[in-house]
Amino acid sequence: MIMEIKTCEFVPENSQGQENRNSFFERIQPHLELIAALLSGLIVLIAWLYKGSIPHSLFVILHLAAFVIGGFAKAKEGIEDTIADKELNVELLMILAAIGSAVIGYWTEGAVLIFIFALSGALETYTLNKSNKEISSLMDLQPEHATLIKDGKEQIIPASELSVDDIILVRASERIPADGTIIRGATSIDERAITGESIPVQRQTNEDVYASTVALDGTITVKITKPASETLFQKIINMVQSAQDEKSPSQLFIERFEGTYVKIVLLVVAIMMFLPYFLFGWTLSESIYRAMVLLVVASPCALVASIMPATLSAISNSAKHGVLFKGGVHIENLGNLKAIAFDKTGTLTNGTPVVTDAYFTEKMAEDEIIATVAAIEKESTHPLALAITAYGEKALNQENIFVDDMKTVSGKGVTGFVDGVKWEIGNMNFVGEDLAKDFHNGIAQDLANEGKTIVCAKANEEIVAVFALKDTVRESAKKAIELLKNKGIEPVMLTGDNELTAKAIAEEAGIDRYIASCLPEEKVNYIKKLEEKHGNVAMVGDGINDAPALATANTGIAMGEGTDVALETADVVLMKNDLEKITSAIDLSSRMNRVVKQNIIFSLSVIGILIISNFFQIIDLPLGVIGHEGSTILVILNGLRLLK
Repeated sequence: MIMEIKTCEFVPENSQGQENRNSFFERIQPHLELIAALLSGLIVLIAWLYKGSIPHSLFVILHLAAFVIGGFAKAKEGIEDTIADKELNVELLMILAAIGSAVIGYWTEGAVLIFIFALSGALETYTLNKSNKEISSLMDLQPEHATLIKDGKEQIIPASELSVDDIILVRASERIPADGTIIRGATSIDERAITGESIPVQRQTNEDVYASTVALDGTITVKITKPASETLFQKIINMVQSAQDEKSPSQLFIERFEGTYVKIVLLVVAIMMFLPYFLFGWTLSESIYRAMVLLVVASPCALVASIMPATLSAISNSAKHGVLFKGGVHIENLGNLKAIAFDKTGTLTNGTPVVTDAYFTEKMAEDEIIATVAAIEKESTHPLALAITAYGEKALNQENIFVDDMKTVSGKGVTGFVDGVKWEIGNMNFVGEDLAKDFHNGIAQDLANEGKTIVCAKANEEIVAVFALKDTVRESAKKAIELLKNKGIEPVMLTGDNELTAKAIAEEAGIDRYIASCLPEEKVNYIKKLEEKHGNVAMVGDGINDAPALATANTGIAMGEGTDVALETADVVLMKNDLEKITSAIDLSSRMNRVVKQNIIFSLSVIGILIISNFFQIIDLPLGVIGHEGSTILVILNGLRLLK
């Protein structure tokens, strides 16, 4: 019995201890590279402090330990990359420089080189982890489980197993596990994970909800419309991940340059080991020593680290503010824009019409007309009908109106009977163009000339009301256009809408150039013309018809609420549909390009100065190590500034 008790107690303790150890290793795993670098530095410091009081063999052993601990990760990376790419790289150059220093007796200098090189590598890893932090935080927001309603019963299942048309229950304070449509209930939803906006929005029956947003104060029943792998939230994660993998032209050039440069450095080092001995009367040991210094100072570590940390920092920063780049090439291009083309509907405008003007006959009460028209239009699902219904909602709530025999006349309007009176609501041709022109001294035509859509209401064979509707310009669009102009970037509007509407929207948005009645292929042709004129051009759109132009432009920018095709085709996505974010992204891109140029100029200058100083025997190996690796750390830190 005693043995049984001991066994039962022993297993959980062992299990608990194993879990604690696993947890400890998981916590330190991301920091192993930094820990190894610091440990190697500590060993070198101890060896240097006690150099005179410890045996030489122990001194060497300590340095060998520092070499292995600090250099293992970089040596492994360098060898694996060389085998895979069949190209020499900067990691191998550094390892050779450290070994060379040790061979000629400069153990401490070689170990310090390994320490600082490992430290700069740890900083690069920190930059990558920092840029991954946004993805990690997004991944944490994804719900793991969902409450499925099947055969009237609730069951908890993994969110990944949800299928289209499944019915789920989401209670107050729970995260929504997948994209869907509310079929019962209403709630305020915190959508900051998707839009970045902190103010909750009200969602009710027949409205869409998105995965990883939070239902705050009501229970809703949701019908799933997309599998977990295709939700808007998952697309955000995928786009940020792919952006980190795609390299900018500058980065690709540096990587191609690195292989050739390393070969040249090794060749020059081999020559310098013996040439000064024969030509300048140097001793052989001095020639070899200077060759080792050259191997250290000529390595392009700082140059290689000039771009990627800065690019990853900029991508991470922009993702945090609702602008998703699908690669470094796009964030680099954005800072050099000369012109930007905008689609109209859903991009410059809100994408839904609203009633802007209304005129009524004096023979009937306004509220009665509005309520009756709204009651009839409520039976229709046409966008114009929805806008008029919304306009008359207040009046409709105050009246008790019954509509009989409502019919839709395709492409023209609707008819219906209220209290035995026939009402006709539609365009001017439908109700009678002459009657419409005579109403209020031809106000309908005047409003049409302003680019507005006209809907007339007719009762008892008389026009009783004229409504003017218009897709309103986003306030953010007006501000964005003004800011773009101030930056010297030319805005152009491309729309399939008619000339009158296009002109009115362009004037309101502040755009001087526009192309109306533009088919998708015509948008592509115009983008090509803009590229011929300006060189670097962006296109902003949201619809399927914009996809060819988005793909053609140097940089395609999609609105976050756009179609899946537009989102997939574009290079950049504005998650908050805020066009002002374009100017912020351009500023960030310009900052990134400046930082990259600073890094490249600085790193090349340091390499040049160190090489010349070494040739004239001004610097020794310790200063060469500090100058070279110090410049690498500085360019990485300069790139990290873009995180803010």
